[in-house]
Amino acid sequence: MNTYNKRDYMNWIIILGIVFLFIEIAFFNSGMVFSLLVPIGMVYIGRKWMPKSSGKWLFWLGLIILLINILGMMTLKFFLLAILVHLLIQFGQSKKDPKRIHPDLKEPAVNLQKDTVIKKNPLFSNIFVGQQKTPEQVYEWNDINIQTGIGDTVIDLSYTVIPKGETVIFIRNFIGNVQVLVPYDVEVSVSHSAIAGKARIFEYEESKMFNQHLHLQTPGFDQSGQRVKIFTSFAAGDLEVKRV
Repeated sequence: MNTYNKRDYMNWIIILGIVFLFIEIAFFNSGMVFSLLVPIGMVYIGRKWMPKSSGKWLFWLGLIILLINILGMMTLKFFLLAILVHLLIQFGQSKKDPKRIHPDLKEPAVNLQKDTVIKKNPLFSNIFVGQQKTPEQVYEWNDINIQTGIGDTVIDLSYTVIPKGETVIFIRNFIGNVQVLVPYDVEVSVSHSAIAGKARIFEYEESKMFNQHLHLQTPGFDQSGQRVKIFTSFAAGDLEVKRV
């Protein structure tokens, strides 16, 4: 199956999934929106109240109710069935027209040199639940590109030497807050999108975000030789970028 056919199948699966979700909400389970919003709200408020015991109970109870509601959705069953059918079609196509690999043998160049790579330890890891923050002492900077499930992230750039040129911070977060602390002599660009939450970027504040995208930058960003680009994407949570 070629790449275009695969894309067509996946596009049809997504379109039909949206149609099934609309039909399920409109005709079969009109209270599903409420049954999903309530546990999402419980998870969000529970995160705010942690580490209090009431916050932990509210968080985990909301998470369990949310998973139970999702597992009972007709749309989820459709997606699982559609993925199974898609895999079966791919398997059938591979049997009819197996992919043949013909080796292309070439004589190596006389002065062929191997590229060497250096593995660096990232500052953060992809986590499902938990909090992460940069060290509270001097540390070596590496660009950040992570995705997290539920938790908060704190990045303090005042304890590191930001290299010349462009520094990148890329965070995809499901539920939680992100705080970035930036020195005064560094220019910043922020591209932030969120389904629900709020954002405070220096003096700019968006107290209620709902399926919004923000793009802000400091006045001297384009001309600066030392600048930081921040890309964040949240399902629910708050973003704060401030000077230190």
